[in-house]
Amino acid sequence: MACAIASFSNSYARLPEHFFARLDPTPVAKPGLIVLNRPLAQDLALDIDAVDGDALAQIFTGNIIPSGAEPICMAYAGHQFGSFVPQLGDGRAILMGEVFDRSGVRRDIQLKGAGRTPFSRRGDGRAALGPVLREYLVSEAMHALGIAATRALAAVTTGEPVFRETPLPGAILTRVAASHVRVGTFEYFAARGDQEAIRRLSDYVLDRHYPGAKDAERPHLALLQVIARRQAALVSSWMQVGFVHGVMNTDNMAVSGETIDFGPCAFIEAYDPAAVFSSIDELGRYAFGNQARAAQWNIARLAEALLPLIDPDRKRAIELAQPVITEFPTWYEHEWIAGMRSKLGLELAQDGDLELIRGLLDAMQANQADFTLTFRRLCDAAADGDDAGPRALFADPGAYDRWAVLWRNRLQSEAGSPAQRAQAMRRVNPAVIPRNHRVEQALRAAVEREDFAPFSELLAVLSRPYEEQGAYLAYAAPAQAGERILQTFCGT
Repeated sequence: MACAIASFSNSYARLPEHFFARLDPTPVAKPGLIVLNRPLAQDLALDIDAVDGDALAQIFTGNIIPSGAEPICMAYAGHQFGSFVPQLGDGRAILMGEVFDRSGVRRDIQLKGAGRTPFSRRGDGRAALGPVLREYLVSEAMHALGIAATRALAAVTTGEPVFRETPLPGAILTRVAASHVRVGTFEYFAARGDQEAIRRLSDYVLDRHYPGAKDAERPHLALLQVIARRQAALVSSWMQVGFVHGVMNTDNMAVSGETIDFGPCAFIEAYDPAAVFSSIDELGRYAFGNQARAAQWNIARLAEALLPLIDPDRKRAIELAQPVITEFPTWYEHEWIAGMRSKLGLELAQDGDLELIRGLLDAMQANQADFTLTFRRLCDAAADGDDAGPRALFADPGAYDRWAVLWRNRLQSEAGSPAQRAQAMRRVNPAVIPRNHRVEQALRAAVEREDFAPFSELLAVLSRPYEEQGAYLAYAAPAQAGERILQTFCGT
């Protein structure tokens, strides 16, 4: 059965057949629509207004295939915690097709949890309700924070259990992305010595995401560089809001520069570069403070796959690619310092700014100061000169006082009034983030009691992260001792 809700344009399905497998989602017993992102649907020019909730649930579980869709699951490989796995692929996700949004940008629409595929290995291809709602919440929160991320279009229940340690309600997420091409997609073909496939994939990514790089003297070197710069900016934006991805494997790095795969992700509260929440990151490879280094390592793996296209002489190709990898920390630090200056109300770049930034972070770490609240309260301190708010977050308030003297001296060289400065700071320092305990509370209510009200309320609060929402001030508060979430889990 088919219906028309979009005009699909399936460019990836026009690539060679060994790039993917064609198959339809596995039907589910009793679809039920939990949430539909209507603003996103409108942005994607989807014709959903004439479709009732039951039919939408059928569409977003894959029971009904929209007219023009060509469902496929994509092949890719990946380095997982540093170890190479030559074949991964979409083990529980099916790309229904692509649409052009109202800005003319091509966007993938994918069902995650849509059933077993040729890449499922020993998995069932399904997703549990909790991880689906987690990805919905966090991806939409990241978007609201201004961070490039895949989006959530819909979440539906399947009416069927999935079996993990215990039976859990099943669900499917409809995910929207600029594309689902990953570093691991390049690695898949490189591992097979398929240079023609790498060329086809590279040209596809250039056409779809980075057409300006096609005119470079060495377009594939330019492609490597633009992806690296995009990743440096992305990880910098994570660091400025305390986001910990949790599983920065090469198969979880989208070459479009979007955050993808919100599994055991979390947000730090007390500032700690060594913070790890993912239950599978036992050695802290992807700890909060390691994320830029992890991204650089992933870019090096992309460079290895692209070497034959950069130059037929491998030695020369390495000489050309190496500066991209070497410069990555510089690009990242440039983005990060610029963002941190803004968080502190600084517009001018001056010598000593890095020491000022690090001085605050070091004091926060030593005093277990909450990352989000410290910067938000600095907005008020910038406005009225009263340091009581931020200094109360430090175990030793004197540590804050010593830093604040340096900060206020630095502010003397800035133009603009205190009110203007505070207003600018509030635009980059969120009042609310998806605090881990709030996310878990919403997920437990949905999974254990079929109560989606906490999820809906949290989603609404997170859609306006930079506003002071008087009725929801409790959402800005850190977890109490008994509420702290120390470990998060993948949704597989």
